[in-house]
Order: sequence, then C-alpha cells, then structure tokens
Amino acid sequence: MTPSPAPSGIAPQPAPPVLAEVVRSGFVEGHHRGSLVVLAADGSVELAVGDPEAPVFPRSSNKPFQAAAVLRAGLDLSGERLALAAASHSGEEFHLALVRRMLDEAGLTADDLRTPPDLPLDPAEAEAYVAAGRVRDKVTMNCSGKHAAMLAACALNGWDRAGYLDPAHPLQRLVHSVVEEAAGEQVAAVGTDGCGAPLMAIGLTGLARAYRHLVLAAPDSPERRVADAMRAHPEYVAGTRRPDTWLMRELPGSLSKMGAEAVQAVALADGRALAFKIDDGAGRALGPVLARALRLMGLDAPVVERIGHLPLLGGGAKVGEIRAVF
Repeated sequence: MTPSPAPSGIAPQPAPPVLAEVVRSGFVEGHHRGSLVVLAADGSVELAVGDPEAPVFPRSSNKPFQAAAVLRAGLDLSGERLALAAASHSGEEFHLALVRRMLDEAGLTADDLRTPPDLPLDPAEAEAYVAAGRVRDKVTMNCSGKHAAMLAACALNGWDRAGYLDPAHPLQRLVHSVVEEAAGEQVAAVGTDGCGAPLMAIGLTGLARAYRHLVLAAPDSPERRVADAMRAHPEYVAGTRRPDTWLMRELPGSLSKMGAEAVQAVALADGRALAFKIDDGAGRALGPVLARALRLMGLDAPVVERIGHLPLLGGGAKVGEIRAVF
C-alpha cells in the first residue's frame, strides 16, 4: 500500500534514529527510535542523537521539580516523605502506608486525592494485591505520594484543594516556574499527565540540564533537598525491583527518574547528565538504551549490566535480546 502524501504545505518529518533493536533468534524483528543527549560535567553537550532540542512531555521525570515546588510553597518535607513526593512508587505496602500517614499528618484523607484509582505499578505487587481481593484505589496509584504532598502544601497555604490540579492554581504556577528555571528554557506546552496533574513540555537537553541543576544546587535549596532525599531513599522513589532504585543505590551520588512513554533522566554527582525518550513509548527499550549511554559516559559497574540486560524469551528460554545500537 502506498503511503498517503503529507498534506499540502506540510513537509514530511524525518524519522528519529534507531536507538535499540529487537533481535529474536538472530533476526532483527523490530526497532525503537528516539532522541538522546549526554551532557559533560561543565554542562556542554557531549553527545546528541536525534533531536534532543525538540520538546517532549517528560512525564514522571518532572516529579522532582513538582516536589521542589511544594518545598518552595513552605511545606516542610524531608527523608522518605520527600522522596515519596517525587516518586512513581511501585505500590508496595511501605509506599501505601507512608502516603496514608502523609495525608493524615496534613489533616487530609484519601478522598481528597484526585489520582485515578489504580492497581500497584509493580506487576508482582499488582498480582498479590488482586489475589488478596483488593480493588483499584487512589492511594495505590503510583503518583499518590506527589498528590499527597501537593494537597498538604495547599492545606498549609490555605489554597483551594479541590482545584489543586488546575494549571492556573498557585501551586501549579509555582511548578511551572521551577521547571523553567531548572531547565533553562521556557515550557513549550502544558498538558495533562496520567495522574491528572499539569505536565510541562521541555526539550531533552533542557531535561538533562534540569537534572544537572538538581545535583549541583546549593545544599539547602529546595532542588538539592529533593535530590538528596531521592538518593538517600531510592526505594521510595521507585520500589525494590526497579532500575531507578538499583542505579541510585549502586552508583553513589546518581539521581535517576524514569517517566511514562519511555522517558529517562539521570544526573551524576559530578554534574554529568543524560536524558532520552523512546519515540514509540516502549518502556522495554529503556534499560538497554540507558546502559549504553552510561557506558559511553565511562560507567561500567555491575548495575549497568543489570539494567541493560533484557533477554527475549521463546518457550521460556532466552532466544534473543533488545540491544542498543548507537
């Protein structure tokens, strides 16, 4: 079938380059395209693949900046609570218990949350959750820690709680400012994330620059407090079986946060940083692409191999892999 021509006056856009390929039984059966950027310690671009200047929705990779905004709003969070405010948690029992405590401490309940009811993000947790006869819940949704912190900031300041997800709300305007300051560029578009919160689009270079800002910010600044809490308590940022946790546990000083639709951002303690997005949103390509980028940055720790190893199975046995090709 011959593809339809582009509408008159609209030039066809070149396809992003292939970042990873799917190999089964020695045969390449698929490709994952995208864009990626690596920043040197001084913030200059060391590697660019595709178009890292084009705006993307960072999805949950924006959460550290949302957490920094609640600190700027005066909410006094630290430790596990601040890490959970920046989390896409797995829905493990310790995550859910702390979300409920955070709500209770602010005089709130789960009914105040605007998160959509959901199952745990981690497949093993979701299977156990359903087997126990439990149903989708607002607290179980992976963004509930962020929402609990947002609501607590609203309660502290006397801001409207029912409309805390409106882009024009004082808290969301503050998030917008934090994102732009950290990224060093203007937000290109505002959308709605899967949890209902406003979502700010920036380029991948801006996202990498923003993560570099988090780890290099002054020790008592909101941004650095968020980075330090995430690195000290990575299991609250993700979960016990998640690559972000593994990386922050095993690479001292690293800050890592994935986002839906296959977005990943990482900063190292020395200011080096990376960000990428897989164009088709396939999360299975995240690990191999991340591992390849880290190796190009000179990191070859066992955790990098663990993150990058993604076998394809046939009949329960390994018959191939997803591998980075840049």
